[in-house]
Amino acid sequence: MFTDSHCHLTFPEFAGQMPQIREAMAAAKVERALCICTTLEEFPEVQALAAGFDNFWASVGVHPDNEDVAEPSVDDLVTRSAMPKVVAIGETGLDYYQMEERKGGRSIADLEWQRDRFRVHIRAAQQVRKPLIIHTREASADTLAILKEEGEDGRPTAAGGVFHCFTETAAVARAALDLGFYISFSGILTFKKAQDLRDVAAFVPLDRMLIETDSPYLAPVPYRGKTNNPSYVPFVAQQIAELRKLPIETIGQLTSRNFETLFASVKT
Repeated sequence: MFTDSHCHLTFPEFAGQMPQIREAMAAAKVERALCICTTLEEFPEVQALAAGFDNFWASVGVHPDNEDVAEPSVDDLVTRSAMPKVVAIGETGLDYYQMEERKGGRSIADLEWQRDRFRVHIRAAQQVRKPLIIHTREASADTLAILKEEGEDGRPTAAGGVFHCFTETAAVARAALDLGFYISFSGILTFKKAQDLRDVAAFVPLDRMLIETDSPYLAPVPYRGKTNNPSYVPFVAQQIAELRKLPIETIGQLTSRNFETLFASVKT
C-alpha cells in the first residue's frame, strides 16, 4: 500500500539489520523502497541491495554536500544508470545550509563545484531519460535557475524528477510543479513547528506528491529523534490524510501510483 520513495539503507545505522527492516516494512504495509546513492563509492552497495530484493530500487548520484569523493562525469552516471534496478539519477542539487559556519568561512560564491556537479547530473538524466532526485537546502533560487538553464522546464527532452524531503516555501513548490517536478514529503511534516510545510502539503496536487522517510534521518512523530526506517513512512501518509481529509489508504495508493508514474522503469 505504501512506498518509501527515498531512503538510505546502506548507511552504517542499518548494518546487519536488513531482515528486521524488511519484516517491519511488511508489517506496516510498506511494499517498496527506493534506495538512494550519495557517492560513486557507495553505488555498488546500493545497486546490489536493490538487485537482491524484488521490492527495492536504486539511484546513482553524488550528493551536493559530499566533498573528497569521486567526482562524477556524465559517462559515469550514464553507465551506472544502465545497471539492473537503477531507476533515477541523484540525489543531486545544491546545499547552501549554514555554509560559512560549516565550511570554514567559505561563501556561496565558492560553491561553483556544486553547481557544476548538479549540471552533470541533469545532463546524464536527460541522456538516459530517467528522473532526477533533487536535494535543495537554502539554495532554491539557484536550484530552479539551473534546472531551467539546463532545459528542465517540461520540454520533451527534460528528465523531470522530484524535489525530495521538501522543506521550502509554497512559492518554491509552485515553481517546481510548474517545471513538471513532483514534491516529496518526509517525517518533517509531522513536526510541531512545521505548520508552514503542512500548508504546502495541503495544496500540492495529489497526483504530483510522493512520501518518503529519508531514513535513517528525520523520523516522524512519535519516533522523532530515533533512527528512522521505511516502516515509518505511513506516519507521513497519515499526516497528509488528515490535511486532505482523506483515508490514509487513499494517500498510500495515490503516492504509490505516482511513484510508478515517475519512475517508469519500476516493475511491480
